[in-house]
Amino acid sequence: MGIVAVRPLTPEPGILMSPPKYVDLLVLAAALAVFLLGGFPLLGYAVAAACWLVQRAVQAYATKRATAELAAGNRQKAMGIVAATTLGRVWLMATAVLLVGLAEREAGLAAAILVLVLFTVSFAAQGLSHLFSEPEGQGAA
Repeated sequence: MGIVAVRPLTPEPGILMSPPKYVDLLVLAAALAVFLLGGFPLLGYAVAAACWLVQRAVQAYATKRATAELAAGNRQKAMGIVAATTLGRVWLMATAVLLVGLAEREAGLAAAILVLVLFTVSFAAQGLSHLFSEPEGQGAA
């Protein structure tokens, strides 16, 4: 009898459940039901949702630009894009929550809590996504 080398069983890419890329948008949609059923101010939801969607669009654009710059070998420019858009997105959300809070205190609180939940869910999903993704350069051969 000879020794037979057997390739270890590894799942094919995409088979394992990874956190959804858009889980924050699912939470945003579910939050509408919570706001409606809970009697929370819809102004807070509307402002938080609108700003969240805008910042997600900015994030997608920035990711695309940064990836292109990295592919071109411009690491500093890519990092500058990521840094500037990250700060800009945070300022956008904070300013929106502040303004709606000045207009209507309860709506501002509702918007702030919704934004906090959305940022937490988004960061957790991004972290889990990076945790479960294959390291670059180690794709299946």
